[in-house]
Amino acid sequence: MIGRVSTTAIAAAMLAGGSAQAESITLNVSGLVSTHVHHSAAEEAFYDGLAERTGLDLTMNYNPLDVIGVSMDDTLRFAGDGTFDIVQSTLGNVARDEAFIDGLDLIGISPTMEDARAVVDAFREPYTERVAASNNAHTLTIFPYGPQLIFCNDEVTGLADLEGQRVRSYTRTMSALLEHLGATPVSMPFAEVYQSLQRGVVDCAITSITSANTGSWPELTDYVLTIGLSYGQNSHFINLDTWNSMSEEAREAMTTAFREFEDELWALTEEMYDDAMRCSTGQQPCEHYNEYEMTAVEPSEEDMALFAEASEAVVLEVWADACSPTEECVDIWNDTVGAVRGMEMAAN
Repeated sequence: MIGRVSTTAIAAAMLAGGSAQAESITLNVSGLVSTHVHHSAAEEAFYDGLAERTGLDLTMNYNPLDVIGVSMDDTLRFAGDGTFDIVQSTLGNVARDEAFIDGLDLIGISPTMEDARAVVDAFREPYTERVAASNNAHTLTIFPYGPQLIFCNDEVTGLADLEGQRVRSYTRTMSALLEHLGATPVSMPFAEVYQSLQRGVVDCAITSITSANTGSWPELTDYVLTIGLSYGQNSHFINLDTWNSMSEEAREAMTTAFREFEDELWALTEEMYDDAMRCSTGQQPCEHYNEYEMTAVEPSEEDMALFAEASEAVVLEVWADACSPTEECVDIWNDTVGAVRGMEMAAN
């Protein structure tokens, strides 16, 4: 087991008003999956420079998630119990333990990246409060991998072709959408998808174009349906006891640094999306990703109408039923996400 945080203060820091610089802080960190090459590189560079960036006496024991051998599903739980001090979590995975988290990135709610950012800003405060209360963790960042697309090994011309297909899913509401479309959702972490596509366990799978490319999915999938289901939101969480043990000055410095890093990750996602799509579909210029020859299938008007109908018919209802207490969840969502997106969810 990775050790708990070692946060000590020299004598001067124990005095009231001791400076943040006097603290000596050691943090055990579980990072992004290393196959997310560009995001993982940005994260590692951030941690390498965090002491200088914050002016704190920091030691960061950092490893990517797949190097440690931990499932993404367990990351938030491990932050809460102190197995790690800081973790990166893909929210669709950890929302299995806390459905409220899924309200940040429901299927069909945000047509554009700008909409997704507005939803994050609206939902941030109640999301942070809920994670602290339910999971003993403090939220440091919220950022996306980008539009979540559908990759298939056989030809698809639209959403209707998913009927009868086994499709990798990783959120409750994504699975509900797939079932509504007549597909069979198969829940699995990202690290298991390549082999599952290779062995025929699934016919299609959902992720971002950047993640699919760096994960070598286009070696096995010939078609990508470019309808953005959601945005693959993620967070960095820190154990709440570790967070509260830091001085106010240290917390302020860490908050500033991680919010700046969040902005950098949003910008990186937007920058890399176009390049990854060109590279994955045999287009030029291709600068940062592996070159493949997938066929990009643009959604038709019929696809968009079916998507909207399915989202309204099942996604909001499924989330409201799963989130507890339902009435409180619905009220919070309507006052935040619903307000900025012009939508209203009904409590069942």
